Amino acid sequence: MEHTAEGAEVERIRIVVVDDHPLVRSGLEAMMLMFADLDLVGSADSGTEAVNVCERLQPDVVLMDLVMPGMNGVAATTEICRRCPSTRVLALTSFEDEELMSAALRAGVIGYLLKNILAADLAAAIREAHAGRSVMAPEVIQALVRSVSGPPKVGHNLTAREREILALVTEGFTNSEIAARLVLSRSTVKTHVSHVIRKLDASTRTEAATVASRLHLV
Repeated sequence: MEHTAEGAEVERIRIVVVDDHPLVRSGLEAMMLMFADLDLVGSADSGTEAVNVCERLQPDVVLMDLVMPGMNGVAATTEICRRCPSTRVLALTSFEDEELMSAALRAGVIGYLLKNILAADLAAAIREAHAGRSVMAPEVIQALVRSVSGPPKVGHNLTAREREILALVTEGFTNSEIAARLVLSRSTVKTHVSHVIRKLDASTRTEAATVASRLHLV
């Protein structure tokens, strides 16, 4: 317990941050210092390390990236929920992918948030998760509603970022050129392009561009 300036006790929520990008981890770690009730007790840069850290520290809440090399966040969540039953896992990711959302929910996450969330809103979500209440980004709720509302059209589940990248793919830009134009890493662009190809039921980026033009997606 810590005390506020008025002397009231504050219950600190013990948190582990999991993300393979050092800049994201450091940003989240710095955010924890802004709130008296949030206590960063550990971090990990992979799913495997996350499982080990959580088993050792038994944190209250884990902020879990889902797309990581090796053991991804979904698999790590499954293991953490099995080994640390009192730990709540909050998915914190850049991807609004319906299949990824469904897999994460099946694995046991208590919430699914996007990395564009404001610090105060993330802190509130952590408190909700610690209390055992589910928290979902509005975009996630919309995607889940779409997933049960009937047969979707090809390309319906493309995110705004994926449509932006698809437009550049259709114009003939390479991944490196897209990364430079949108100020993204090449690995992030590659992941987005892979998602676009899969969502359009295509086998190559050229085929994806053809489908996009035919269906007027860009």
